[in-house]
Amino acid sequence: MPGLGTSYGRGGATTFAADLQFSDSIFIMGSNMAECHPVAFRWVMKAKTRSTDRCTVIHADPRFTRTSAMADIYAPVRAGSDIVFLGALIRHVLEQFDGILAKAPEQRDARDRFFHDYLVNYTNAPTLITDEYRDAEDGEGLFAGFQQGQGQARYDQNRWRYDSEPRQPPPAEPGEGRGHGFAADVGRLVGPPPRQDRTLQNPRCVYQILKRHYRRYTPEMVEQVCGTPRDVFGRVANALWSNAGPEKTGAICYAVGWTQHTTGVQMIRAAAVLQLLLGNIGRPGGGILALRGHATIQGSTDIATLYNIHPGYLNTPSALRPHDTLRDYIRTETNPTSYWANFPRFIVSQLKAWFGDAATPENDFAYDFLPKIIGDHSHMPMFIAMMQGKMDGFFAMGQNPAVGGQNAGYQRKALAQLKWLVVRDLYETETASFWKDSPEVRGGELRIEDIQTEVFFLPAAAVPENDGSFTNTQRLVQWHDKAVDPPGDARSDLWFTYHLGRRLKALYANSALPRDRPIKALVWDYVDAAENRRWRIADEPSADRVMKEINGYDWRSGRPLDGFDQLRDDGSTACGAWIYTGIYAGGTNRAKARAGDNWVSLGWGFSWPANRRQMYNRCSADPQGNPWPKEARLARQHPQGERVHRGYVYWDAALGRWTGLDVPDFPIAKAPNTAAVPQGVGLAFQDGASPFIMKADGKGWLFVPNGLVDGPLPTHYEPYESPVRNIVYAQQSNPVVLVYNVPGNPYAPVGSPDYPHVLSTYRLTEHHLSGVMSRWLPWLCELQPELFCEISPEHAAELGVANTGWVVISTPRGSIRAKALVTRRIRPFHLRDRMVHHVGLPWHWGYKGVSTGDVVNNLSALVGDPNVSIHEAKVFVCNVSKGERPA
Repeated sequence: MPGLGTSYGRGGATTFAADLQFSDSIFIMGSNMAECHPVAFRWVMKAKTRSTDRCTVIHADPRFTRTSAMADIYAPVRAGSDIVFLGALIRHVLEQFDGILAKAPEQRDARDRFFHDYLVNYTNAPTLITDEYRDAEDGEGLFAGFQQGQGQARYDQNRWRYDSEPRQPPPAEPGEGRGHGFAADVGRLVGPPPRQDRTLQNPRCVYQILKRHYRRYTPEMVEQVCGTPRDVFGRVANALWSNAGPEKTGAICYAVGWTQHTTGVQMIRAAAVLQLLLGNIGRPGGGILALRGHATIQGSTDIATLYNIHPGYLNTPSALRPHDTLRDYIRTETNPTSYWANFPRFIVSQLKAWFGDAATPENDFAYDFLPKIIGDHSHMPMFIAMMQGKMDGFFAMGQNPAVGGQNAGYQRKALAQLKWLVVRDLYETETASFWKDSPEVRGGELRIEDIQTEVFFLPAAAVPENDGSFTNTQRLVQWHDKAVDPPGDARSDLWFTYHLGRRLKALYANSALPRDRPIKALVWDYVDAAENRRWRIADEPSADRVMKEINGYDWRSGRPLDGFDQLRDDGSTACGAWIYTGIYAGGTNRAKARAGDNWVSLGWGFSWPANRRQMYNRCSADPQGNPWPKEARLARQHPQGERVHRGYVYWDAALGRWTGLDVPDFPIAKAPNTAAVPQGVGLAFQDGASPFIMKADGKGWLFVPNGLVDGPLPTHYEPYESPVRNIVYAQQSNPVVLVYNVPGNPYAPVGSPDYPHVLSTYRLTEHHLSGVMSRWLPWLCELQPELFCEISPEHAAELGVANTGWVVISTPRGSIRAKALVTRRIRPFHLRDRMVHHVGLPWHWGYKGVSTGDVVNNLSALVGDPNVSIHEAKVFVCNVSKGERPA
């Protein structure tokens, strides 16, 4: 999320899958889209098979996959070297820009003017950066502000800030009496606008910094670091540039092949920079489609299963930040010169939804009821704390860490340190039965009689056995209706969570302790007796009621809100997740809507925010509000209603409003020539040609002055475990990488002769994640019956291994065995000073189910991206040997 969020303002996909049919180029990297996201890939194929102006499909990947087979250009890339490849593409585009800027304005053609207007008006390319800034180009991979202390290394991000006029002292503070609104506080946060050079010549402007940063990212460097032939890279670069401009757009698609790296956020950032330079964001056929792995991964981040965000991407209060009171929290978290100036409305309405009548102006709307985080409570640190005996209990709901967790052997041993474990799933998973049949128990590392963990295995209902919604890859919320009661004692996750809360409220009902007040005050009324009359289960909570709370409503009347502009910070509105407000507009659940008129299909489901499908779509018009040529052409092909639209989204001067085929991602009546108000609050601070309304300056950020912990510009570092030294910079790996030097989690040193090969894990179409929903189904197991290891013919010849022969794959964490799949889909990578073999392993197998196999995550390590704490499972090092693992 931070890769897209810091670049554009929101962490979700900027576009939607059906829009790919109008792309002129589709660049897929960090994803095997055809196999892992086949429904979305349908639209790639539709673009590729257009009768005229067919789309150029490009796939960059370590393996030649079914996606590669459908691509016009396949570029082999060593896993973990993606930023070099992307950085060289950025360099190529910047070279084209230099040619445009060298021309006098009157000599520029329509294509030149498009790129110039988009770059200067819609991005922060003209913005000046403080003279305290030093680039990684000057620091051999380290930016200004790097601090190497005794603990975790960090950056002082203040050294990357915008150069602005000195800030005027704010007005005197008003009285701190509780109960007054927060608008005055937000206004006092407004600072001066940043300085700009719209000629792009100042050496401290973002454009010039970008050029210096990427000058060493040459096609030759790509060949030496990525192993990509120079001519292949050239074809990719030319295809992307030639398919961009006023008449053409290109999309980028990625998945966990980018996220699961110690530089994963910066890989996504590099794509975001590239798309801004190419003028592809906010336009039909353009954008970045962040592919989600299954039905509601997007929804789980929106409604916050993460420890550090509340629903709607509100930062969790932290004991490590100035969050002591609600006013402190709002002052710290509010961005006063973007749409986030409404942050007080979002958080107060959320507190009202959670705590109801107990949330009043006099008690800071029960802000003190919220627990504050005290550090990194993500998955890997949580299991380390578990291993160290710092946790009593754990809920595993829809999760199987005994197979899916990194360094899975470590995680299984950690489960043995708990007092209790609750597992809810469709089948008895490896996590539920680790205490009796794990490899550690079978091998004697754990003794059953020594394990004190009390395991509660509770049967879960499947999707057709309950009501609810899915939020898919394109932020589209769609409803699914219950078809049948679950069998026996199986219950939905909603049922379990609701009744656990109900019992806790009953347990603490008579408590007078202040610490129990939050549970007592919690609004917890979700059962609708009328809904349950059709079914055997009489106490099933209503998913529809939950959706109404998420949407938001007027506190006194209960009337659903029609949009998040109706939220207030005085306690008169309640809202569970502001970005979903409008899904219940008019009292109708719009997630159930099933009407489509054109490819945008605003009548099908509900897409947050505000049901818009293409975010930042103000970019689909020029700075004066007129549609670009491609947008005008598509609108003529797809008229909507009685009136034919002139563009995708454009300014209609006669009506005095923005209109088009999509919901405008811009103030509806704000004219393109609206001037910025230097001391204005919220969007008044931004002019009418600033499309990125969630950013403080309204611009897409090529350079990120704050918000990322590992640098303002994407920079190549080698994976934490790598067979080679970093030849781009002296700095080997991400300087602020999350490393866990704990017993049981050893790492391989750089260039270790014991582990000379690169290993990547991946998914198959026929199986799902840790296999819980697929390894118990015989027809899927028949299609993919056992674990295999992909190696190249050259690698197999070195090992003396034939196809389907047994091999042992080892890392410092453990070893597994698998059948060798000898295939030319895997290739050796010829780098500057050596040849490196690549190994591919699907990670779906475990030791339970119809089809069983070794746990691939026994091999992976606990090491993570410093922005989001995600693991590096897409690249680490291994050794491969012939034969079966000793018993």
